[in-house]
Amino acid sequence: MYKFTKKERDTDIYYNQSDEPMQIRTNDPKLIRKLKDLNEDYPELCQLVEEDEICGSYFDVDKRRISIHVTRPYSEERRRKQSEWAKQNGLKSGYKKI
Repeated sequence: MYKFTKKERDTDIYYNQSDEPMQIRTNDPKLIRKLKDLNEDYPELCQLVEEDEICGSYFDVDKRRISIHVTRPYSEERRRKQSEWAKQNGLKSGYKKI
């Protein structure tokens, strides 16, 4: 099996405004695992259409299951206040990998 570099791990999302499901093609192993789990638990909402070790995996996914968030950067004032709140409440800085 071919091992993709991080730069090669791409995802294409085909979305239109019809009632049809969206199509997702990816060779990102983490996203493939999440979509396969969704497929196992809810086959009516996510179907694995095709799997190809070179081109990736293709899924049809109910549009209500996918969300894209576009966020603006935090202001320095907001970042400072959140940092102070975290320190007062015993939260450590940085993120812990799970």
